[in-house]
Amino acid sequence: MQTEKVIQHIVSWLKDYLETSHQKGFVIGISGGIDSAVTSTLCAMTGYPLLNLEMPIHQEKNQADRAKKHIEWLKENFNTSIESIEVELTDTFDSMVAALPQTENTDKVNLALANTRARLRMTTLYYFAGLHNYLVAGTGNKVEDFGVGFYTKYGDGGVDLSPIADLMKSEVYKIAGHLGINTEIQKAKPTDGLFGDDRSDEDQLGASYDELEWAMIMKEEGHFADDFEGRQKEVFEIYSRLNRINQHKMVPIPVCDIPDELMK
Repeated sequence: MQTEKVIQHIVSWLKDYLETSHQKGFVIGISGGIDSAVTSTLCAMTGYPLLNLEMPIHQEKNQADRAKKHIEWLKENFNTSIESIEVELTDTFDSMVAALPQTENTDKVNLALANTRARLRMTTLYYFAGLHNYLVAGTGNKVEDFGVGFYTKYGDGGVDLSPIADLMKSEVYKIAGHLGINTEIQKAKPTDGLFGDDRSDEDQLGASYDELEWAMIMKEEGHFADDFEGRQKEVFEIYSRLNRINQHKMVPIPVCDIPDELMK
């Protein structure tokens, strides 16, 4: 990958898209992770206003600390209008949980509530986007968005544009190193932070991003699980299952087409 040229291409694309949309800037949720750090930096490089939102919901302190450090780094390194707001959503989330009926299926409840966190944050992002005429910048990478569907539908998947969605996770890291993103962020284990604990993306997915990238490439080349053995076969099967069950996130919303003869 020609890292510098890729960066320039994304920044130019962001500028062109913003200007064509007749909006005034970008808003992005800052999590303390690598994807939001890289995406926010690329947005800052356009020279247009950037609003960074911190939206903690029972957030791990180390995640919040990394987010704050990154925002300060942005403000120190870019002359553009960079602002930040912290919107504490814990009480809002807890109020919603209290209003919902109780159920004994703990695993499903925890997953549903994790997705609820993401959707509360999406709602908050669009509130500020509407106030300022900004575009919501997505932070999903290629493996998450088009490989395993590791995002919340109408949550962190609800965005106006996706600057890094054609980049593998490893390529996002290369860009982060080139941009000088905080080393603490680059070394932190990837996590969606939606469960209020320290579980990583790998804990949830069952495979690392490097492994999933490999499986994604193998799948695209036409391989099957039986082409591999041991851990490779296991990873390929993990990727294939996630890709299959999450297709509902990756394809357009199905529309029921009414036959012409029924409309006469």
